[in-house]
Amino acid sequence: MSLIPATILTGFLGSGKTTLLKRVLAEAHGQKIAIIENEFGEENIDNDILLTESKEQIVQMNNGCICCTIREDLRATLTDLAEKKRKGELDFDRVVIETTGLADPGPVAQTFFIDDEIAESYLLDSILTLVDAKHAPKQLDDRQEARRQVGFADQIFLSKTDLVAQEEADALIHRIKHMNPRAPLKAVHFGEVPISEVFGLNGFNLNAKLDIDPAFLEADEHDHDHDHDHEHGEHCDHPSHAHHHAHDDDVKSFVFRAERPFNPAKLEDFLGTMVNIYGPRMLRYKGVLQVQGFERKVIFQGVHQLMGSDAGPKWADDEPRISKMVFIGIDLPRDIFEQGLEQCLV
Repeated sequence: MSLIPATILTGFLGSGKTTLLKRVLAEAHGQKIAIIENEFGEENIDNDILLTESKEQIVQMNNGCICCTIREDLRATLTDLAEKKRKGELDFDRVVIETTGLADPGPVAQTFFIDDEIAESYLLDSILTLVDAKHAPKQLDDRQEARRQVGFADQIFLSKTDLVAQEEADALIHRIKHMNPRAPLKAVHFGEVPISEVFGLNGFNLNAKLDIDPAFLEADEHDHDHDHDHEHGEHCDHPSHAHHHAHDDDVKSFVFRAERPFNPAKLEDFLGTMVNIYGPRMLRYKGVLQVQGFERKVIFQGVHQLMGSDAGPKWADDEPRISKMVFIGIDLPRDIFEQGLEQCLV
């Protein structure tokens, strides 16, 4: 049986996850989708979509989609669904996990890599994050969960832009891009998103094969070139600084570029050390690398302590061989990373 693609749908309370899901379920795309509601509370207010009388209830919908709510173990639910699919008891093409609005998507994503049984049945396609344009500035100021949801995203959908002025939306977009430059960002109206922008994104392949676009690091470069102007705020947690300074978020990104190739052994040692020390704070990291002794690009990607690399396409004859890496994390010491990476170059 081929691997079942899985999508994690996240976003702070009220950002429009359920609205987007309803749209996806209602669209005539011919796909049968298993929806897993990853709830932690006693009450599930989305019961107009899902029935939740028991700890786990699976509801087969008339369009062939499946909905189930879990209150306990995501791993057990995923295993159960895969087994029922293998036995022909349930028919579905892909899984969407809708997390509660207060969830950190990291542990949900890690389930797909840490657990061998899950890894043999599922392929994590992407993490989609909804951001409520009206309330996000305050949520990002006050709630680390909201910042982490942005940091983990492979694709960001901005909802409720009709409720804010254009300059407010622009300021929020600028802030989000500073936190996560690698995720495409798109405004959506009442969850109206083409299915092609929700599924099949291949945004979260730890061993990405060939089709990584190195240009993912090039957007909004000016955001990363003037951080020294802001160092007075880097370690300041006084609440009065939070609302007026767009770069004081603890989730930040930085990009490392190099024209010389990496020494593979040095790079592996250094990244291994960084992951051991800072892994829980490293939300996402990704790169297209020139490595000594390799004719092909080396693609690497990770989440928290999980890191993978693979051979990518060959460098084109006229293509400058420049390594590019992006790190998205919580208060990562940029200077230590940059100095260490510099010492790994040939």
